[in-house]
Amino acid sequence: MVHTKFWTLCLIKDGDRVLLIDRQHDDFKGFIPPGGKVEFPESFTEAAIREVKEETGLEVKNLQYKGIYEYVNPERMERFIIFNYLATEFTGELLKKPAEGIPTWIALSDVPGLPMQASIRRRFPYLLRKGTFEIHVTWDESRGCEGDVSITVT
Repeated sequence: MVHTKFWTLCLIKDGDRVLLIDRQHDDFKGFIPPGGKVEFPESFTEAAIREVKEETGLEVKNLQYKGIYEYVNPERMERFIIFNYLATEFTGELLKKPAEGIPTWIALSDVPGLPMQASIRRRFPYLLRKGTFEIHVTWDESRGCEGDVSITVT
């Protein structure tokens, strides 16, 4: 039986800057857009909106669906699917000390130099382009790292 889990990620863009969380705990450190697990029975968009509010304090609306980032682990029969969104419309004030990390506005020109997980860096340019993407990553269990990666852009 295949075990499937769903997450969301929402990049918030305001002119020439984006909102990233400076996450410095557990094994997923670095600058990341807000996001998290989809709770049953909410929709993927509802989950993205909720996660942004919980992690940043902002209320986003009119999200643009950008694509899917998927990990599959054939040996463990696992599939992790992340639904990715872009938001340019938002209201509210940033939280001062949220649990996931400090939300920080970053100039787009500064993003390439930030510490960032490879999976976030790989999809980042596609979040800002027109169209959608699907990134499919096969996990190599024996090596404990990513194996094959395929990217489809529409």
